[in-house]
Amino acid sequence: MSRTHRLFQLMTALRRLPSPATAQQLADETGVSPRTLYRDIDTLRELGAVIDGEAGYGYTLVEDAHLPPLGFDDEELEALILGLKEVAAVGDPALAEAAQTALTKLRARLPERQAHRLRHAVLTAHRFAPPPAPTIDARELRRACWDEEQVTFDYTDKDGAATRREVKPLAIMLFDNSHCLLAWCLLRRDFRAFRLDRMGALARAGRSFRPERVPLLRDYRERMDARIRQWG
Repeated sequence: MSRTHRLFQLMTALRRLPSPATAQQLADETGVSPRTLYRDIDTLRELGAVIDGEAGYGYTLVEDAHLPPLGFDDEELEALILGLKEVAAVGDPALAEAAQTALTKLRARLPERQAHRLRHAVLTAHRFAPPPAPTIDARELRRACWDEEQVTFDYTDKDGAATRREVKPLAIMLFDNSHCLLAWCLLRRDFRAFRLDRMGALARAGRSFRPERVPLLRDYRERMDARIRQWG
């Protein structure tokens, strides 16, 4: 095993193991002696990794946005490229642009062999019929989801009926070929999915529903899974 690959394994172990990870745990993960492990920790720190801890206490990786990546294996790189190209093809305008920017940044920071692999990737994603564009600011809706703040909006259903809704926004999902907001609707007192291309006049209501988002979303997904099993 090359030293570069071992250092990459060590970074992966620091991210995956419960913190603080002991030197023995990390040595077992990378197949080296504790003495070599201590030298590898020092090397990572010299490369810019922020690692708290010391021998006898364990180590915790503090993620650093300025840390250059140690590399991905070829299949990990293919998965990243495919995922970002899929987002570029089906995401809302802000996400599609972010995916293209991320690909550019990734190409600039990869070793030349893998940068070439990114430019000429075997896997790609293309949609002949992309989802309809949202008629509200999808970025602001995502922020409301993260902030666990209720939102209001105008909504027109498939039959053309218009209503004003206030909901607890939980997540945004691509259903078939439409972006939909999964939410708890205060008007219907139930879970509902709203197509983003049928929404308008989105506004934050100024009412928090923290910390309900995660349990509500879990309940919604369990209900969806139950319906899928029933239909199957």
